[in-house]
Amino acid sequence: MTLQTAGIHHITAFARDPQANVDFYAGVLGLRLVKKTINFDAPEVYHLYFGDQAGSPGTIITFFPWPNSRKGTIGGGQVGITSYAVPVGSLPFWEQRLASFGIETAKVSRFAEQYLQFTDNEGLRLELVERAEGAQSQWTFGGITSDQAIKGFGGAVLFSVNPQRTMNALEQLLGLEKVAEDTAYARFRSQGDIGNVIDVPLAAMSRGSDGAGTVHHIAWRASDFPQHADWRSTVETYGYHPTPIVDRQYFNALYFREAGGILFEIATDPPGFARDEPADQLGSRLMLPDWFEPHRTQIEANLLPIEVRALEGKSV
Repeated sequence: MTLQTAGIHHITAFARDPQANVDFYAGVLGLRLVKKTINFDAPEVYHLYFGDQAGSPGTIITFFPWPNSRKGTIGGGQVGITSYAVPVGSLPFWEQRLASFGIETAKVSRFAEQYLQFTDNEGLRLELVERAEGAQSQWTFGGITSDQAIKGFGGAVLFSVNPQRTMNALEQLLGLEKVAEDTAYARFRSQGDIGNVIDVPLAAMSRGSDGAGTVHHIAWRASDFPQHADWRSTVETYGYHPTPIVDRQYFNALYFREAGGILFEIATDPPGFARDEPADQLGSRLMLPDWFEPHRTQIEANLLPIEVRALEGKSV
């Protein structure tokens, strides 16, 4: 093993209501809607990207909000919990903010860290953890300051139908280091300072089912295009069957399903989200790849209108 990923590039999940999705991730959590585009394989569905001010790798959660889609079941073969890192000292702010929007929270501990767990409007499992590492977000919205704003991913909890095989892939294929284990979890760490802590429950999970409120895949970082090609060869050498490299406009991607059932992607850090609109206008209009541009009028007519809006919680 010579390649090592810096950590999570992005996480992609399913949702139903696009406006409710924007309200939760931009309005409640204060993330920036950095790209409003479509699912290239199903152009009648949005593909929405939320992250820090630039949509930096390690901060990006993306959604396919498909109205009237089925409800999913969280289980083996999925990211079970998506972890967000917030600045040290900010968890009380977040506990109060979430309560002001009627969002129930629970405090749990793993490996001597305190987490604030909750679900989004679709039932997707999320948690916040205070971390000193990682740059503070410069995106401020809805009364959330840089001292409180989500930095990006703290990491993820992977639910596997075969934990040992999943842990082998993390360590031997992706180059993460196993740093701790207790009776319930093993912890792995990548070389980056964001999106870098992965916990795997030691007990196998019953398989989940895709649908609203579940994660579709987790993507790992490749530093550039040549390294991405090397990753594809490495994945093949390890015994998996990666897809061809796909141009996703804002990164190149390849996909494979690891032996614990989780769909892994490896995505390039470049070219990023400012390739087709100015950095100060990210997410302001529907962006389409060239091959869909002739059909813009029809595509826009089939999509529900959405807007980013600041929300006011109730006093608690």
